[in-house]
Amino acid sequence: MTTVKVSRNTRSEHPAAADPTDQHFGEHQSPVAGLSISPIPASAARSLLVSGHYLHSMPAGTQLTFGVFDGASLAGALTLGGGPKNAHRLMQDAGPDDCLTLTRLWLDDRLPRNAASRVLGLVMRALRRHTSLLFVLSYADPARGHTGTIYQAGNWAYTGLSEPTPLYVMGDSVARHSRSLGHAYGTRSLTYLHAQGIDVRLVAQVRKHRYLFPLHHSVRERLTVPILPYPKREAPDGDR
Repeated sequence: MTTVKVSRNTRSEHPAAADPTDQHFGEHQSPVAGLSISPIPASAARSLLVSGHYLHSMPAGTQLTFGVFDGASLAGALTLGGGPKNAHRLMQDAGPDDCLTLTRLWLDDRLPRNAASRVLGLVMRALRRHTSLLFVLSYADPARGHTGTIYQAGNWAYTGLSEPTPLYVMGDSVARHSRSLGHAYGTRSLTYLHAQGIDVRLVAQVRKHRYLFPLHHSVRERLTVPILPYPKREAPDGDR
């Protein structure tokens, strides 16, 4: 398990990572297994994700960073941020500020198998109480054998397969989203980057399973896409 020293209820140094409504999340605890969540600095979340998550990175555009605590021990990290540009159109009369995307979730292997669904429940409850968000999106990658078991356990709405989003691989072999490339270099143009001697290539991606969690019962009726039956599990789901 990766050890990162962090105090609970510490606001993240990420400019937008503490709370989109400028309220304090505080700590939210599960009645089972002693699990709780609390905002942590972006640097602490990044350390855990880079070392433990299979993508070994924290996405650009991260807005919220939560730590997952097993008693007093930091045993995981979760981030939310901007997703697809037009994600808000999945809900009628919603704007870009009405939704976030779950971009990373990593938990220590020593936690119970159902810890992920418990953690997601805590996070959704905190977002419902302390923000004006309408819904949260997340994706499960079938290329890695993921079907979204943890979202199904939490009664998320399954809305089918997303449009494929390419990733960019640099000389360090780390796959990056186009948003991360734009943040790092100010452009996503491969022609320009190649002209500058930057080693980058485009890697096509498969369509991913898309899940949506309405944070209020009334907004579920405003979805602009149908709710579909859950896909069947093909293999044990790993980290988000």
